[in-house]
Amino acid sequence: MASSAVAATVTTDRADASTVLGSTRKTEPSEALVTGWRHSAAEEQTVTVRWPAAHGFYDRPDGTYSPLLFSESVRQAAAVVSHTVFDIPLTHRLGWEYLVTQVDPAALAGTGRGATVELRLRHTDIVRRRAGSIHLTTLATASRDGVELGTARLRYSALPPAIYDRLRGSHADARQAFARALPAAPALPPASVGRTREQDVVLATGLIPYHWRLRTDTAHRVLFDHPHDHVPGMVLLEAASQAAHACAAPGGLTVPVGFDARFYRYVELDQPCWITATTADRGPAGRSIRIDGHQGDALAFRVTTESVTR
Repeated sequence: MASSAVAATVTTDRADASTVLGSTRKTEPSEALVTGWRHSAAEEQTVTVRWPAAHGFYDRPDGTYSPLLFSESVRQAAAVVSHTVFDIPLTHRLGWEYLVTQVDPAALAGTGRGATVELRLRHTDIVRRRAGSIHLTTLATASRDGVELGTARLRYSALPPAIYDRLRGSHADARQAFARALPAAPALPPASVGRTREQDVVLATGLIPYHWRLRTDTAHRVLFDHPHDHVPGMVLLEAASQAAHACAAPGGLTVPVGFDARFYRYVELDQPCWITATTADRGPAGRSIRIDGHQGDALAFRVTTESVTR
């Protein structure tokens, strides 16, 4: 059954900190980027996020912000709106079907002062099913300090506990899944994947060139700031970003400015996931790489990146 968005009668210029923290699915207050939201049209919201002067994880070695900070901003903004505007309970589990983003690399420059980003969200294809699941698409356009930053299209679902637990079976309990997680494999050299710290590397050596094992360090304070029952989508996007850098010629810094990510299966923590990269046709923004993630005999996710080199 299709559902329309709420009318543009509710306005809030600031968001309650505890509400935002819960809605963004983060436990560390400094990782909650959303600072407020308001209705800007009948079926459109403007969400304000604040990027810190230095993030620690979503920074690039050249002092710019990672394009994935934009993806994380979209994720958080969509989550906050889903709970506050569409009244999706916090007990529902949010899951991505696809995420497509494009950013202007010039808008990722660091200034040492932080940045205010506004995301205008519009929602389409909203379906509420009788059993309680909700499916919707969020379209986002973003500006940073008044300058166009990027666009995103996110299709996701919200599943009530009964449906999610039945779907996930023995993997539904996050704490048990964390306890069963495989140890983090030895990391690739950070510089080979565009990183400066070993702890931020999410790829380990594979069997052949352009083949890696996904490295999941559940002690990482940003990627795993609370127990998960599967590998989060942001970890998979980071793996794709690092794989794109590993495919580039040495000597430059590869910046994936476009992501087209499709998620087909949950990536489990207690099984190895293998990442492969294939050069695709050159995209409008730059070199295109297709990154596939397989677990067992199944394709779990596919990300096509478009990158520029600095």
